[in-house]
Amino acid sequence: MTRFLAFLASLSLSASLFAGPPKGYITLFDGKSLDGWSFIPSEVRPVWQADAEKGTLGRVGRNGAIWTDDSYSDFVLDLEFKLSRNCNSGIFIRSDPQNPVQGGFEIQLYDSHKKDVIGSHDCGALYDAVVPSANAVKPAGEWNRIQIHCKGPLIKVTLNGQSIVTANLDKWTTPKMNPDGTKNKFKTALKDLPRSGHIGFQDHGHNVWFRNVYLKKL
Repeated sequence: MTRFLAFLASLSLSASLFAGPPKGYITLFDGKSLDGWSFIPSEVRPVWQADAEKGTLGRVGRNGAIWTDDSYSDFVLDLEFKLSRNCNSGIFIRSDPQNPVQGGFEIQLYDSHKKDVIGSHDCGALYDAVVPSANAVKPAGEWNRIQIHCKGPLIKVTLNGQSIVTANLDKWTTPKMNPDGTKNKFKTALKDLPRSGHIGFQDHGHNVWFRNVYLKKL
């Protein structure tokens, strides 16, 4: 009976992995190939691999980020990610693959589960700009669900069911400065950065996995 229940559970897991996008969403990662994704430089392809059996997209070395072929402006991005221990990664949104550090935005992915005090470089942050309101990331090795909502100047992040970031980019009027007076890395005021660009997964030297990557255009 125990083996039979485990078998049913495995079928249920497989169904959830390959059930397809929710209504109104498109699939960005098909669970088995790298179709629709590009690399800069192109030779980093061996670093990012699709595992059709597990339905995951993961990196296994260090070379560079992976990017959607298409650009997006207003959208909801809904996906699951799993971090390795001490992992530092990120999700680029509305970004320029040729200049992701200054030409777009990053939602930080970081193994900050045990941290008592979190900052703008911890999991779920709008990197270097907005500190998450809660430490909602699960321990390394567990799957997390994140939803990133972009509509005009508004960016919202929900991590594992908790709303942790709400930002109005129009309030960032000065280069290298946040509205509260703290410094950031951006040479351009956030309100002046493009509101359309590519989605990317960062390679920062630590293994990270993604699955069920869906997007709804707004």
